Amino acid sequence: MKTLLFCLTGFETMEFSPFIDILGWARNNYNCDVTVDTCGFKREVISTFGVPIITDKVLDEIDINNYDALAIPGGFEEYGFYSEAYDERFLRLIREFDRKHKPIATVCVGALPLGKSGILKGRTATTYHLNSGYRQKQLAAFGVNVINEPVFVDDNIITSHCPQTAPYVGFELLKKLTDNEVTQKVMEVMGYSKNKN
Repeated sequence: MKTLLFCLTGFETMEFSPFIDILGWARNNYNCDVTVDTCGFKREVISTFGVPIITDKVLDEIDINNYDALAIPGGFEEYGFYSEAYDERFLRLIREFDRKHKPIATVCVGALPLGKSGILKGRTATTYHLNSGYRQKQLAAFGVNVINEPVFVDDNIITSHCPQTAPYVGFELLKKLTDNEVTQKVMEVMGYSKNKN
């Protein structure tokens, strides 16, 4: 089971790393067949606060048939996040994952490109809830039923509030790729209570 972890310019490292770690622990400790390819529009992507990463793939190399899930960390507008998050090429990728009913896991404002793509119209989701809920209002403007929950799962779509929720999004994705039993074991060995989020 392979996850495409998409790193948009200005992505938050705190929202990126849980996908690497949680799926890595499942693979390392429980022999789960869960791998991750990082991807961006360019090979080198500069995150929020200026930390660069080198991705495994660039968008033009992606064949969606080689992936079982898509993960999207959020990011900061002032670091260029929406310049790529709302790019039609990325929105097409999101639509294709959803059309094939593959899990799409987002953290914080990573839900906004899902809204922009149209896949959340009439569905329920959440996004960044602080600062008077202005990002939630933006999500609602895309025709989304916005719910004020830390992590929310609507069928194949996982959305969340803020950076603090990132590990719990990772665990929800792991559950979709494996099962509840494996997820509970990984939560335990990583020091997370199964009831916290």
